[in-house]
Amino acid sequence: MSNHTRPPTTIDSAREWANRRLVEIEEMLNADCLTIISPIRSGVEYSVKVAVEARESRRGTLIVILHTEGGVVEIVERIVRVFRKHYKEVKFLIPDQAMSAGTVLALSGDDILMDYHSCLGPIDPQLFKDGRFIPVLSYLSQYEELIEKSKTETLSAAEIVLLYKLDLAELEQFRHARDLSITLIQRWLTEYKFKDWEVTETQKKPVTQEMKEERARSIASQLNDHERWLTHGRGLDMQTLQNELKLKITDYSENPELKQAIWDYFLFLDDYMRRTGQMSFVHSPDYF
Repeated sequence: MSNHTRPPTTIDSAREWANRRLVEIEEMLNADCLTIISPIRSGVEYSVKVAVEARESRRGTLIVILHTEGGVVEIVERIVRVFRKHYKEVKFLIPDQAMSAGTVLALSGDDILMDYHSCLGPIDPQLFKDGRFIPVLSYLSQYEELIEKSKTETLSAAEIVLLYKLDLAELEQFRHARDLSITLIQRWLTEYKFKDWEVTETQKKPVTQEMKEERARSIASQLNDHERWLTHGRGLDMQTLQNELKLKITDYSENPELKQAIWDYFLFLDDYMRRTGQMSFVHSPDYF
């Protein structure tokens, strides 16, 4: 953090500092900005709704500065509904990471802004159980492996016990969460991210609706491949997303002044949240 951005010592001065910095970022981007630094869990959608509705005037574009380890995909759907009610264009700027359900949220945008440090993640949705988030794909992968072994009668005694302990109703819920993530990504990529994709990049052929839908299905399928990415927390950087998934990303660090402003602001909020013990934070110039 640069010398002129030392953390204010009171809530009022922190609010004033954060608002001033966010307004500066808005001017650089010529867009309204909303910041979400939070797990995507029940309650954050209400803060988003209030923050968006608090604006007295709006530009046509909203840029969401997003940092999250993920959460519940049903909450993502409600958040996107708020954004699209009030803005024609929505973009996501990822300073650090938007994992799991955060990736699903970012893929609802018309554009994604990242730099070499930023990352998205596999779309391994989570469900809240026993006071913690459970990664769905890990459970489904384990269950499907046990089922395959049972067909060849190669289950060990310990695996048989484990199989009987798995809750079939929960597993069905896990499947629904996985399938919803895939469905939402396919729909949103086709409707928003690919809306201006008119010709193919190499052969310059006209792009059909079917081609958009197929590309969206491919991206959703690859992000849902647990065997490929191996872990729930695997970070997929900008280069991986561009080269392997063929997903277009805007590198916001090409504007050094914007990059510095984003990181001054982001690191300040991270420090503020640590000092005040907050786990969830939503901010706009009219909502702190």
